[in-house]
Amino acid sequence: MAKISGVDIRPGNILEYEKGIWKVAKTQHTQPGKGGAFMQVEMKNLIDGRKTNVRFRSADTVEKVRLDTKDFQYLYAEGDDLVFMDKDNFEQITLPRDLLGDAADFLQDGMDVVLELWEERPVSVELPAQIEATIVEADAVVKGQTASSSYKPAILDNGVRVMVPPHISSGTRIVVDVYERTYVGKAD
Repeated sequence: MAKISGVDIRPGNILEYEKGIWKVAKTQHTQPGKGGAFMQVEMKNLIDGRKTNVRFRSADTVEKVRLDTKDFQYLYAEGDDLVFMDKDNFEQITLPRDLLGDAADFLQDGMDVVLELWEERPVSVELPAQIEATIVEADAVVKGQTASSSYKPAILDNGVRVMVPPHISSGTRIVVDVYERTYVGKAD
C-alpha cells in the first residue's frame, strides 16, 4: 500500500480509511479565502455499502489500496444473486446484485467481467465500459423538432431507458455507456 496526500485523491481510488475499504466516487478541490486548501471526497464503503463525505487537507495522508483483479464470466441471475464463473479454474461464485449497483442492468449471458478482490474477498465487479443493445421501443419523431438538440426516450432489450437521437428507431442496435447510461452511437 502507498500513502498519498489528501489533495491527490482521485475518483476511482480505493482507500483504507477508519479500518474500512472505500472507493472514491467524487472529489472536489476547495481553496477557501482563509486557511489551507482541502479535498472534499465522497466515498462508498466496499464492504457494507455505507457512503460518507470526508474533508482531507493537503497535510493529511491516506493509504491507497491495490486490489487484486481476476477475470470472471457472468452466467445467470438467481433471485437477487448473480452467479459468475472463474475463467481460470471454472469455479462458480455467487454475489449479491447490489454489489454491482445500477450496472447490473447491463449484464448479458456470457459477458466477461473483472472482479476486484481485497484479501481474497470480492468487493466490486467491473463491466465493460460500453455494450451493444437493441432498442425495443422508441417514441416517434415529433415533426418540427430540431435534430441537433432534441433526444427522445427509448427502451432497450434489457429494460433500461436511454435518450437517443431522433433518427434512431425501434429494432436498431446501439452502443450504450454502461456507467453513464447514455447513447454512444449505432452498433456496426
